[in-house]
Parts: sequence; C-alpha cells; structure tokens
Amino acid sequence: MFTSEERRALRDNLVARARSDEHVIGAALVGSAAAGSEDDWSDIDLALQLGLDAELSAVVQAWTDVMYADHGAVHHLDVWRGETLYRVFLFANSLQVDLSFWSADDFRATTPSFRLLFGEAAPPRIDPAPSVEHLAGMGWLYALHVRSALARGRLWQAVHMLDGMRDQVVGLACARHGLPAHQGRGVDQLPGGFLQGLCETRAKDVELDELHRAFVATTRLLLAEIAQAAPELAARLAGPMKELVARPENQP
Repeated sequence: MFTSEERRALRDNLVARARSDEHVIGAALVGSAAAGSEDDWSDIDLALQLGLDAELSAVVQAWTDVMYADHGAVHHLDVWRGETLYRVFLFANSLQVDLSFWSADDFRATTPSFRLLFGEAAPPRIDPAPSVEHLAGMGWLYALHVRSALARGRLWQAVHMLDGMRDQVVGLACARHGLPAHQGRGVDQLPGGFLQGLCETRAKDVELDELHRAFVATTRLLLAEIAQAAPELAARLAGPMKELVARPENQP
C-alpha cells in the first residue's frame, strides 16, 4: 500500500515535469486533491494542456515511458472522452495515477474539482448530471432484460441486469439529495431509510425465486424514486413495470 508521502512526492515530481515539458503549456489537479477531500486512498489526477504544435501520440508516449522507467508503473488503461485521452496507470504499491492529455482549446474544468496549477484554461463546461427521464428510461430498459433473463433461466445475466437497474435507482436518489452518483461516490451519504430499502434489492442467492424477489424490490424502489421527481412519469410507468415483474404462467 502506498503512503500519502509517496503519493505527494510522485505528484510533485509529475507537476515539475509538466512545468519543464516544452509541449505542455498548462496543468491542473482534478479530483479529490483539487477539492480538498484527499484521504489515504485517493489517487493522483493530473490534467495536461498540450501546445498547439504538440503531437498527442508523441507526448503521451514520452510521458508513458517515464511512468514505467522512472516511477515503476506496471500497467495502464486508456479511456477516451471526446478528443481527450485519459491514460490511467497502476503502480506496484497499488497507487493509481490518471494523466489526461488535453488540446490547448479544450483544456477546462468539466467538474467542480479542478485546480489550475499553471497556464490558462478555457471557461468551465461542467458536465450535466443525467436527467430523471434518462435514469428512468435506463431503469425500465434494464428491467426488461431482467425479466427476459429470468424467463430464459439465465440467472447470472439476471444478476448483471439487476445490478444495472439498481445503479439507476442510486442515480435518482443521489440526484434528489444533491450527491454525486458517478461510481457510487455519494451513495453512502444517502438516508438510512433509503439504504435499508436498497439492501432489499440485492439477491442473497443466484436462484430464481430470490432473484425475482430482488427484482420486485428494485422495481418498487425505482418507481418510488421516479415519483419523487416526476410523479406523472411514475404513473405512466407503473402499469408496464407491474407487467415486467409478473411471473409468466410457464415459469416455476
């Protein structure tokens, strides 16, 4: 396990390298370090603004070589968000380091946790939270697949789809309480009564009756959350959702 001192030393080293890299014209901390909420388990998130004449692939490769040769990275994963590349590194001590490479024009805050270190960022463009309509739609879409998976006897697929359905319930509840829903970051701060109900949405076994019970509980909680924000939509969905959780006559 890495220590906070090791994390700080590596972050300082990376920031110093960014300042000395002729192809990097700006940098910012994002995530918990920028928000002042860093703890023992936080990772490093560093956003790099590339100059107009910088070649993305060459800059990324140079930084990647340094991460492996000088700092002991053991693997990395690429995640694209539009034209911005997030290269996520894993270190032997379990530290995660996210380096994002931004074009000069796109470099800006897309979340509230953004602290400019040097350079000039474009005006913030904060990503909107998913709408109630979208979360509700994803909820019933997952529910359709839960029903079909159960009817076909594909119990592990049903487990997977139930997990996705529950994620939409959590998203709705987090939105209602002003909490971040992405990656479940706000779920532990939800009221105890809601969390108790959420427990009922988890199947205790991969068995048809138990999965169906969890499906009914998840559907009930989904409709309740939709009703908090959009009562008319919940009323329209109530009938179809009741059909989804009804067990077919040919199902045991």
